[in-house]
Amino acid sequence: MNDNPLKRLTALGQSVWYDFIRRDLYRSGQLAKMIREDGLAGMTSNPTIFQKAIADSDLYDEDIREIGAGGKNAGQIFEGLAVRDVQGAADVFRPVFDRTVGNDGFVSIEVQPGLARDTAGTIAEARRLWTSCNRPNVMVKIPGTAEGLEAIRASLAAGININITLLFSVERYVQVAEAHLAAMEERVSKGLPVDKIRSVASFFVSRVDTNADKKLDAVAKSGDAANAASARALRGRLGIANARLAYEAFERIVASPRFQALKGKGVAVQRPLWASTSTKDPALPDLYYVEALIAPDSVDTMPPETVDAYRDHGDPKVRIREDLPGARAVFRQLAELGIDPAAIFRELEDEGIKKFADSFDALLKAVSEKEKAVRVA
Repeated sequence: MNDNPLKRLTALGQSVWYDFIRRDLYRSGQLAKMIREDGLAGMTSNPTIFQKAIADSDLYDEDIREIGAGGKNAGQIFEGLAVRDVQGAADVFRPVFDRTVGNDGFVSIEVQPGLARDTAGTIAEARRLWTSCNRPNVMVKIPGTAEGLEAIRASLAAGININITLLFSVERYVQVAEAHLAAMEERVSKGLPVDKIRSVASFFVSRVDTNADKKLDAVAKSGDAANAASARALRGRLGIANARLAYEAFERIVASPRFQALKGKGVAVQRPLWASTSTKDPALPDLYYVEALIAPDSVDTMPPETVDAYRDHGDPKVRIREDLPGARAVFRQLAELGIDPAAIFRELEDEGIKKFADSFDALLKAVSEKEKAVRVA
């Protein structure tokens, strides 16, 4: 047996993607080494990751000077940088894509956060980014907002690989799965190929507990001893419970006659992807979320520190189906304390959009400042 726990995850049916991108990673050979030694199978990016990469290094200065010399604004310069990074990383992952017959080896690029509530704008940007990247192993990330659902369906129907991001509720996850099924049915009805299209549904985990635990702490301080004990016992439990119920819904969808008919036409499953799996609460183990959500036909996108921790002391075992009655009980117990999980999920979607929008604004500011600096250097 391979003694690298990351590779053992692959053997259990879970792909490990890297929630990080920076130019030196794929140019230095480090990414290729991780693919070879850790079984790394893909990569995700977002405005926050790009903001740190561009602002905190000089790796992008020459490209900023070159692209900026053409009179491009900060947004256009950033898109040029992001497309080059995604293309470069996708080329390193191309052997993984080929070896897995198009099931892995993907690199994701995100539509700008300001379009999260703009269906038409998202569709147009997804098509532009897909065309600009011009790689079969790229996924375009679209937020799973209510407005994003039609953009997701239309983009998949157009033959674009889509990574749906910022999913927090099982209800919205099911709607996203419906968009995927509808898009594939449309292509089948038109006689268009479906076997090369891939999609993942990115379900956020630890952020759920960060929000819920604040509300539970408030209940614990309210003075009612019985409620306080219940609130303390529920800390750190909603994120995993929610994700396990989402996976239960995934298995139900995959087993349905509707999907099975599409599978017969060559349609691949839309895999759940666990995002936000680093542990935010220091009272919890560093691999708390990763270990709980190991599942066949799934992806876990891990930040660098979580990948390092899992390589060091991960304990691979499929645990996704453990204690589903307990997962449902978490929702009931929260309601009994006056905490509405649906309200938590709405708050998290709004917060997620704002966080990425703020990072995007900071990113454009950093690019603009760098462009001015390199122009006069």
